[in-house]
Amino acid sequence: MRLPGSPLELVEVAPGHGLQDYEDIAHLAPAAAEFRAEASGAVKRLTGRTVWMVSSTAAGGGVAEMLAPLVRILRDIGVRTQWAVIGSRDPAFFELTKRLHNLIHGTGDPKLTDSDRDLFQRVNRENAAGLRQLVRPGDVLVVHDPQPLPLAALLREAMPLHTIWRSHIGLDSENTATRAAWGFLAPHLGAYDHAVFSAPEYIPEQLAGRSTVIHPGVDPLSPKNRELALRETVEVLCNGGLIPYPSPTVHGPFPVLAQRVGPDGALAPAYLGESIGLLTRPIVTQVSRWDRLKGFLPLLRAFAALKLSPDMSDQATDPVHHRRHTLVRLVLAGPEPAGVADDPEAAGVLEEMKAAYRVMPPAVQKDIVLLLLPMASPVQNALMVNALQRASTIVVQNSLREGFGLTITEAMWKRIPILSNSRACGPRQQVRDGLDGRLIRDPEDEVELQRVLNAMLADSEGRQRWGRTAQRSVHDRFLVFHQLRNWARLIETTLLDQVGTQTEM
Repeated sequence: MRLPGSPLELVEVAPGHGLQDYEDIAHLAPAAAEFRAEASGAVKRLTGRTVWMVSSTAAGGGVAEMLAPLVRILRDIGVRTQWAVIGSRDPAFFELTKRLHNLIHGTGDPKLTDSDRDLFQRVNRENAAGLRQLVRPGDVLVVHDPQPLPLAALLREAMPLHTIWRSHIGLDSENTATRAAWGFLAPHLGAYDHAVFSAPEYIPEQLAGRSTVIHPGVDPLSPKNRELALRETVEVLCNGGLIPYPSPTVHGPFPVLAQRVGPDGALAPAYLGESIGLLTRPIVTQVSRWDRLKGFLPLLRAFAALKLSPDMSDQATDPVHHRRHTLVRLVLAGPEPAGVADDPEAAGVLEEMKAAYRVMPPAVQKDIVLLLLPMASPVQNALMVNALQRASTIVVQNSLREGFGLTITEAMWKRIPILSNSRACGPRQQVRDGLDGRLIRDPEDEVELQRVLNAMLADSEGRQRWGRTAQRSVHDRFLVFHQLRNWARLIETTLLDQVGTQTEM
């Protein structure tokens, strides 16, 4: 619901699972019950207050996906919670914030001008005017990522608030780009009582001593992560247009179907032409935004080299593995660029991927699939990702930089082994090399990517073992209840004005 005369939008979180639904499931019940008990103090202190979650988009990324269950469950336990999304009619604003995103990750032109600062402040002032009509003194304002960062100071001009900034991105090293980004953001950080990061390595000097580490978590009952029976998986793949219908299904096709890039770069429904092989072939999958930092291009080239080279693994003489090597396909999937409002670079990155794909030999092209997943319905999009991951033999997250990487957590929850890298801080927070999958050193080293990917394909027993331990790791560390429990502690402490030194939760 957009506020009249304001770019600000209130997100209507659809009804869904309450905490009791999780407590009714045997393997989720202990964590859900522990959260309910620990949150009781925060619930009492929040009586009469509203917790405001503010982000820059309601769909199309990990932040939006995390916020929906957080808001829903907080409401379920009695915390009045609202979610607002900032907007702008000026496309230059999201171009600027995408530049800031890249700079925080250590890349891009570090030159930021007074005009950039004026634009950043102006757009947030426009959104603050709308939010000021809704927020009340004593409420808790939780601002997510750099885009809405100035809101705390702008709103505190009008009323006293408890304020927390949640940064979902960061870099575990410093360079000219990161210094430029944090220098640009520094004037807005002082208005926050506390900050939250996904890894201790991300905390900048300006926030040392008043920051907490909270790992993101997945909602095990969400459309993207809930269990899918075999029939349901097939039905979702059919209804999303990812495979042709082998027989009638209970539900009809989704209104908007997935599209596939053809050899000439043109888009067509994904089910047309030769089958992708999602139900029969070994499938290597990466699902991410179309972002250069996600490492799509080196993965594409490494897989092409794998298909063009003879199998050099220890299992090269195994006829089963030889067949697997022959049949394996790579699926690179991302959202329709137009469906992600705060990512203006997505269309350009997709065009770069198309260009790299078009010049590959036909024999390689047929084993590489570029998919665009529609964003018209967040639920249907999430179900398609769920089914794609469950149809995968290996899920890759080849990010050059990664704040955390929920696509890793999601695949681990589904018992799918992971291939990622230790250079990006987010993946190494989650994946234990040789236990949950494999970590390479350099996501841009196509030779290493090719070698480790082939080794994983050759190791059937290892993949099963990695999948089991990966799911257990998520169960113990990365479910939504762990995140909620830590948020409840932090909010209660913030209300008591007793936030102390940097802690990890």
